[in-house]
Amino acid sequence: MTSVVIVGSGFTGFETARHLARRLRRQGGAEAVDITIVSPVDYMLYTPLLPDVAGGLVDARFVTIPLANSLRGVDAVRGRVDSVDFDARTVTFVDPEDRSHTRSWDRLVLTPGSVTKLFDVPGLAEHARGLKSTAEALYLRDHVLEQLELAKIDSDPAMISARRTIVVVGASYSGTELALQLRALADAAGQQMGFDPAAVQFVLLDLAEQVMPEVGEKLGEAAQRVLRARGVDVRLGTSLKEVHPDHVVLTDDSRIDTYTVAWVTGVTGAPLIEKLGLPTERGRLKVDADLQVPGHPDVFAGGDAAAVPDLTDPGSITPPTAQHATRQGKVLARNVAASLGYGTKKLYKHRNMGLVVDLGPRHAVANPLGVQLSGFPAKAVTRAYHLYAIPRLVNRWAVSLAYLTDVFFARSVVSIGLSSADDAQFSASEGIPMPKPD
Repeated sequence: MTSVVIVGSGFTGFETARHLARRLRRQGGAEAVDITIVSPVDYMLYTPLLPDVAGGLVDARFVTIPLANSLRGVDAVRGRVDSVDFDARTVTFVDPEDRSHTRSWDRLVLTPGSVTKLFDVPGLAEHARGLKSTAEALYLRDHVLEQLELAKIDSDPAMISARRTIVVVGASYSGTELALQLRALADAAGQQMGFDPAAVQFVLLDLAEQVMPEVGEKLGEAAQRVLRARGVDVRLGTSLKEVHPDHVVLTDDSRIDTYTVAWVTGVTGAPLIEKLGLPTERGRLKVDADLQVPGHPDVFAGGDAAAVPDLTDPGSITPPTAQHATRQGKVLARNVAASLGYGTKKLYKHRNMGLVVDLGPRHAVANPLGVQLSGFPAKAVTRAYHLYAIPRLVNRWAVSLAYLTDVFFARSVVSIGLSSADDAQFSASEGIPMPKPD
């Protein structure tokens, strides 16, 4: 039997597995091809809704798509792939109990995704947290609420102010969404705990000259107006210089006292990519337009970990967005099937369909198909898009109920403690093994 091994269960890996299994069933190849997906987690994470999880709007379960009952005809294996032997055609992976296993393949699809890009900022890895996993999102929610609760019993005004100050680094759509969802959570906390919500200060930093350059100048300005109206201090051309347990120093040498720092700025290819010994571009594995790895006709790659040529913009590569990742998964499925004799292959070419950005209660910006929207129309489009894009009916139902609940009821203000500070460290939350002590 022919074996196809897919590494990673993010958007690209999940869609590759799902569409490949469907294609083979339609074309009579399901019995002849064994499909395995190897991933450190047993779900696909719908990352665009992580700000909603951090803000207490959506439950973490609703943004996870279980592999076990979503991928018919696919064997889901729990493990982190550490190495690939291209000559022997095997992958080696480590299971949750640190046991090593080997799986052979006839076709290999590399979609390990990306990890948060950390810069050489002293204290960043120790004291800041990201937003690429449920652990990080849940930790941020609980930590913000805990700081607000502690501020109520502190007597030192400086410490109270620091606990009520949240610094978010990264004014792209993810960072902007996070700042405004946490703002909504803080507002609910103030109303329910009995303090002035305006006492909670939010600072949004970015080295860029514009908020959310991905959506264009007009919508970026609209988003910035929402941020300022919601009391978010936007500081462009500025980032972190140092991070300490109780304060940060900015690149302009100013100081902000805070116990909460969220780092939401940039990604790089998963660590596995560096171990392959294959050509890379900007930390991502080089592939051809058909998503095949040059020199390895039986190896394919896509998603955030692959430098996929953008045929709509010659000389550039596709950005690491969910939109591209999802569509590359479908092309990967088609081309892997074609390499096995089922159908014909195609090149990846996808025109940007626009972005949707949720800016908290009653606000959003979107540019579907180049049509620029803000306010209620953008909010309706944004939420409709997410409900359409989540690849499982029960998850769509749960998220729609969460949206409806948010309209009629106050957000729940509760720090459950589901994720510890250690769980939410960049390495731990993204499944990167920490160096073992000598």
